[in-house]
Amino acid sequence: MTDVTDAAENLPPGAQLLGRKWLGFDESGHALIRFQAQPAFTNRHGTIQGGFLAAMLDSATGICALAALPPDQTAVTKSLDTRFLKPAAVGPITARARVVAQTDRDIVVQADLVDAAEVTVADATARLRILAKK
Repeated sequence: MTDVTDAAENLPPGAQLLGRKWLGFDESGHALIRFQAQPAFTNRHGTIQGGFLAAMLDSATGICALAALPPDQTAVTKSLDTRFLKPAAVGPITARARVVAQTDRDIVVQADLVDAAEVTVADATARLRILAKK
């Protein structure tokens, strides 16, 4: 298992934009990642635009995969199957992610996005390719 502290603290620009914060693991082994949905992320209905929710899910599944891999490996997203379940409001959104399958070459991570009222607003299954770090 990789310590993702560095990835959590030295955020790439996309993760900075999403306000990503690594919270660690809960008692059931889910990786917890908090995002901050900004007013600039809203659509014409005043809710968070789906592309931003998908970006949060991609970020959460990616860092969850990194946490599950040895330090000499990384992962890149091959596909992200996303469902939008409820409108999401501006404010904190927490991802709960877990590895559901892994081989030598691929890792599958499932994640839910939960708003401040504990309502699941979106979920996704990501399929990622495992690569050697360069």
